[in-house]
Amino acid sequence: MATEVHMPGPMCLIENVKGQLRANQEALGILEDITQPVVVVAIVGLYRTGKSYLMNKLAGKQTGFSLGSTVQSHTKGIWMWCVPHPQKPGHTLVLLDTEGLGDVEKGDNQNDCWIFALAILLSSTFVYNSMGPINQPAIDQLHYVTELTDRIRSRSSRDQDEVEDSDEFVRFFPDFVWALRDFSLELKLNGEPISADEYLENSLKLKQGIGQRDKVKELNLPQLCIHKFFPKKKCFVFERPVHGKKVAQIESLQDQDLDSDFVEQVAEFCSYVFSCSKVKTLSGGIKVNGARLKSLVVTHVNTICSGSLPCIENAVLALSQTENAAAVQKAIAHYDQQMSQKLQLPTETLQELMNLHRASEKEAIKIFMDNSFKDVNQVFMTQLVTELETKQEEFLKKNEQASSDRCLALLQDIFSPLEDDVKQGIYHKPGGYHLFIQKTQELKKKYYEEPRKGVQAEEVLQRFLQSKDDVTDAILQTDQELTEKQKEIEVEHMKAEAEEATAKIREEMQQKIEKLLKQKEKSHKKHMKQLTEMMEKGQGRMREMQQRNEQLLQEKEKCHEEHMKQLTEKMEKAQYRMSKMEEKIEQLLQQTKSYEELRKQLTEKTEEARVQMREMQEKFEKLLQQKDNNHAKLMKELTENLLNAQKVYKKVCQIREQLQQEKIKLQEQVRHLEKSQCVIS
Repeated sequence: MATEVHMPGPMCLIENVKGQLRANQEALGILEDITQPVVVVAIVGLYRTGKSYLMNKLAGKQTGFSLGSTVQSHTKGIWMWCVPHPQKPGHTLVLLDTEGLGDVEKGDNQNDCWIFALAILLSSTFVYNSMGPINQPAIDQLHYVTELTDRIRSRSSRDQDEVEDSDEFVRFFPDFVWALRDFSLELKLNGEPISADEYLENSLKLKQGIGQRDKVKELNLPQLCIHKFFPKKKCFVFERPVHGKKVAQIESLQDQDLDSDFVEQVAEFCSYVFSCSKVKTLSGGIKVNGARLKSLVVTHVNTICSGSLPCIENAVLALSQTENAAAVQKAIAHYDQQMSQKLQLPTETLQELMNLHRASEKEAIKIFMDNSFKDVNQVFMTQLVTELETKQEEFLKKNEQASSDRCLALLQDIFSPLEDDVKQGIYHKPGGYHLFIQKTQELKKKYYEEPRKGVQAEEVLQRFLQSKDDVTDAILQTDQELTEKQKEIEVEHMKAEAEEATAKIREEMQQKIEKLLKQKEKSHKKHMKQLTEMMEKGQGRMREMQQRNEQLLQEKEKCHEEHMKQLTEKMEKAQYRMSKMEEKIEQLLQQTKSYEELRKQLTEKTEEARVQMREMQEKFEKLLQQKDNNHAKLMKELTENLLNAQKVYKKVCQIREQLQQEKIKLQEQVRHLEKSQCVIS
């Protein structure tokens, strides 16, 4: 269950000692105990601008973060206050108050840049606090945002072809809120009232200028960076809370003592932060809790102290390695707990132990998956599986040892009366060997009836009986007075018992083999049924394709016959016309020379008719060629379908042959087992 941390007051998270940043171990311990998702709100701004007052209001307190009442900066480093989220149950609100920027006592701008960068890296909502309206001096004071690309890297390595870090920052950066304190202007633009957000957008518009392009570009740089890094922006204006020197006593003043508009504006600011601030997330949508925030703090501070640039990718990688290692240990602990609670050694069978191991292993892997992220190349998953396999081997050895110990204790307890009788010489007489063997069989039966002997039951029994071979031989040697007939009877009796035991073992093995064969046969029939269905479906498809092809051929032939018939009719009509024309020509030739010109015209028409005849003949030949091509294409498709069907049938035959070979191998194993039993008997 997620734990909820209640801090009575703020605590320094990142100390600033003589310009050196250092994480406070006590504060890190508080973060380590927070398992809830965290909403991280950081505030940054010039010193002595009232940042701490807003953070106290977000904490729901009148006092907490030090406000101070002089021109000297009070907050040093970054201070933290963890409180239950007022609107999101199961979440923790982490408030980060930073030391004032631009403190003349520090004299080093580098420290301010790192404080600004850390506030960006750690928060999900970033509040920039400034005094008065947004003008060029106010924007110039926000020059830290232009240096972010020189202070933060998104990835550990970057090729020239890859996107620049600055283009990727937007995926990791927090939401931006600009708080304008002691704001006395009227929110109007061109005589029309505007909202604080519209005022912000208008103030961040790029300046246009003619000439001195570099100077204009330099002036627009903060606006460009804010637009680029913070697509989601919000603005709040706050009037002066009180007038005169009462500002120094603001901690002790009640709301009724403050300006009513200011009180309303603070309430609106707090409401927005509570309802709109998101949970701090990493790449891949991974939600950050207290322990993960602690890891980010340690990684970034150590990187800065080493002289390197904080890298978001490296921080996430370091966090993933820490959490994945912890996830492995958590999974192993759960596995050990489940096995210790449910496992009772020795187990009756090996399968009982394996089933419990697999169930516990499955739960352990699920716990690892729920608590890990970014397991690159499955390194930690492989480590977990390896450790679980090692533990499995350990449990197998423990199970065998527990079984051996239990069986040996049982045998010593069961056979102790027999050993006492042997010491007293009860079996050192004629017929004593038979009585000894009979008693041994009774005790063996009693041993077999004992429950939970484990996997070593038979092996320990055989070792125990072998250790008593000297006693058995001694009793047999003293039983010299038995007659030859009695000896033969005894031998036959022993053989019968041995044969009965062998037959029983053979019968059990035969039953197991038959059961295995039935399962194999059932599986074989199932495979054959599936293959038969596949063949029948394939043959059905082949028949359908063949019928479809035959129909297409018939339709093509029918169409071809119709075309041929039409062409024949046209040719006959043309021939008939030609014959008629020839008859007319003959008649005209017999006429006078006055009709010579008419004959010439008729000759030309005849020639045209012959040309038409040749064209019709060419079309007829093309149709014949097209028919041959279509027929060849259909035959090729039919041939390919038949080849595919043959391949399927060949594959089915191969599978059937493999199944037959497996069946033959199984029969050979059965014969081998039967031979082994015969040798044993």
